[in-house]
Amino acid sequence: MDIFSNQKQSLRTMEPPGDFGSVTAILFDFDGTLAHLNVDFGAMKSGLLSLLSGYGLDTGAFKNLYALEMIEAASEELKQKRAADSDSFRTQGLALIKEIEMEGARKGCLFAGVEEMFRVLKNRNIKTSIVTRNCFDAVNCICPDIESRCDAVITREFTVRVKPHPGHLATALERLKIGSGERTVMAGDHPMDINAGRAVGAYTIGVLSGFSTEDLLRDAGADLIMEKITDIVF
Repeated sequence: MDIFSNQKQSLRTMEPPGDFGSVTAILFDFDGTLAHLNVDFGAMKSGLLSLLSGYGLDTGAFKNLYALEMIEAASEELKQKRAADSDSFRTQGLALIKEIEMEGARKGCLFAGVEEMFRVLKNRNIKTSIVTRNCFDAVNCICPDIESRCDAVITREFTVRVKPHPGHLATALERLKIGSGERTVMAGDHPMDINAGRAVGAYTIGVLSGFSTEDLLRDAGADLIMEKITDIVF
C-alpha cells in the first residue's frame, strides 16, 4: 500500500525520502493524534512542583522538565539525599499524573474516523501500534476495546523508557515483530513523536489536530504534515 500516492489537496506535503509503497507498520501517538487532547498539563506540572517543594527540593531545577522526567529526576535526587523518600515521592507523583490523565480521559473521545481508519489498515495488512506516554487506564477509558483495534498498545507501563527516547518505539517494533523502523511510519502531534520516529529510522508524519503548529513539526523534521490522522487512508 502506498499511503502517499493519493495525497489530498489539504495535505501539507514534503518530499518523501524513499519508496513507501511497502509500509508494514504505523505507530501512533494517542492524545492529540487519535483522541481529543483533554489533559491539563499545567495542573500536572504545578501539582508536581508543589509535591517537590513538600519534599524539600529546589523546584527551579525541575520546572523545565516534562512531568515523567521530572518524577525520575527528583526520585534520583531524593535517592542520594534521603533514600527512604524516593519511592514515596515516585508513587505520589505517578498517582497525581494518573488522576489528571483519567480526569481528561473521562471528557475525551476518539477523533471522527479513527475507528474506521484502524479497520482499513487491518484489511490492508498494515500492522498498527499506539505509542503513548499516557497510562493504559486513560487510553482504555477513551476506547475500551483499543486492544482489539490495533496490534499493540505501548503505554508508559509497558516500556522502560518513554518518548522522546527511541526505546519506546523500539518496544513497539519488537511487539510487532518488526526488526527496524525502516518500513515504519511514526505519526504524532508533538515534536517528540517526530524526534523518536527519526531516531528509529521511521518515516514521520506530524498531525495538526493536537499540540503543535505546522512550523514546530517541520522544525522537528517531520516528513509529512497532515491536518488529521485519518487522512492517511481517506
